[in-house]
Amino acid sequence: MTRSYATGTTMKALVYKQVGKVELQERPIPKIQSPSDAVVKLTKTTICGTDLHIRKGDVATCTPGRVLGHEGVGIIDEIGDSVTKFKKGDPVLISCISSCATCEYCRRGMSSHCTTGGWVLGNEIDGTQAEYVRIPHADCSLYAIPEGVDQSALVTLSDIFPTGLECGVINGKVQPGSTVAIIGAGPVGLAALITAQFYSPATIIMLDTDPGRLKVATSLGAHATINSGTGDRDSVIKSVLDLTDGKGCDTIIEAVGIPATFELGQKLLAPGGVLANVGVHGTKVDLFLDELWAKNISITTRLVDAVTTPMLLKMVEAKKLKPDQLITHKFKFDEIEKAYETFGAAQQHGALKVLVEL
Repeated sequence: MTRSYATGTTMKALVYKQVGKVELQERPIPKIQSPSDAVVKLTKTTICGTDLHIRKGDVATCTPGRVLGHEGVGIIDEIGDSVTKFKKGDPVLISCISSCATCEYCRRGMSSHCTTGGWVLGNEIDGTQAEYVRIPHADCSLYAIPEGVDQSALVTLSDIFPTGLECGVINGKVQPGSTVAIIGAGPVGLAALITAQFYSPATIIMLDTDPGRLKVATSLGAHATINSGTGDRDSVIKSVLDLTDGKGCDTIIEAVGIPATFELGQKLLAPGGVLANVGVHGTKVDLFLDELWAKNISITTRLVDAVTTPMLLKMVEAKKLKPDQLITHKFKFDEIEKAYETFGAAQQHGALKVLVEL
């Protein structure tokens, strides 16, 4: 038995039509397929840089015809028999990662590799850029929204804040007194900047080609910014070395996902440093092992597990984290194709995180 208050049989959804094109279409409203499922009626969603990678054809697991999106907040519309933590009408935050909580990988804190979940929303199953979405493993993949919290800002806790914190800051081993360089001042890079400050590093340097985003980074706590698009790589490297007594940085967070930025990150590492890759890479990159083999460095990769989401929610509730700082544009759902064009030309429009309201 399932319980629902949805009406009608179809909904609007943003579909990956072909490489380079997304389209708003009519789709059937999703139904419960497993007792652990829930169907959520979206109230807010957003667009991720990963969605742009999908549109470019960089993510082989996502095929044309898929409803995109893995971030959002909404209201429980329907629940399966085994769902115990939620009831219809509950406001919830949707995690970008679906977790069964019982498989080997979930027990190891690697929910992104859940054998029956992981990053499936908007990738292997239909996602959140729609009026309704089916959430597998609802009890462990949704979070109750605390009373009094601004739900618009919470879309950033579906993905970018856990990603910046887990894949960048934690994997990068940011510590008190350390030096940090973040390559890429997009939403995830800025989330890494904000959460890195939880660990009191001595210096955070932000690198980007967009002067507007660097200005935002300064306002959010970056100690120094470098426009990496105004000179050659050697001059950028020299600028970072000048800021770190010639040593380089203890932590490099690569938050772009192209060969040039990953290769730059290798050049900026101090001995004993960590290069934490966050960017989604759609092509191979060069590894300068001939320069790095004796430097005691580490290179880490990770798909967000979203294990820090409950802590981040508490930080928002306590007003220690203000994710609304990253939202620059708002659109109605029938304008979502326009939202894609705006986010896809972020520098032209001064866009960081776009909010799509249903």
